[in-house]
Amino acid sequence: QATAVLAIQTPGRDLLEITDDVCEWVDESGITLGILTLFCQHTSASLCINENAAPAVRRDLLRWLDRIAPENAAYEHDDEGADDMPAHIKAMLTGNSLVIPVADGRPMLGTWQGIYLAEHRARPHRRSVAMHLAGE
Repeated sequence: QATAVLAIQTPGRDLLEITDDVCEWVDESGITLGILTLFCQHTSASLCINENAAPAVRRDLLRWLDRIAPENAAYEHDDEGADDMPAHIKAMLTGNSLVIPVADGRPMLGTWQGIYLAEHRARPHRRSVAMHLAGE
């Protein structure tokens, strides 16, 4: 087994691809066959797998999330500003963990799949993603 925490500095609201960082860590672990679990340690950021070829996909997803959970929608919880509660809703919808099989020392992602940290807050944050790899 191997564990680590990936630290990511975000620029504010965005989908940040972390595939290369995750793949590098898996490779360095020496584990070639197993199960990788990624867990976002925050309530206003999340993890997802989506297309990593066309940048328009990321832009469309961010716009869709903004429509589903808009700012200034009379939320009761607004302790940290207008983007606070929408960020929690977006994180709940997109999820905080991923489980990915590993074979030949690499996550078994599809051709166009990338792993993303979704930053749902407007201002920059330092985010942590816990990684656990179990296998041989």
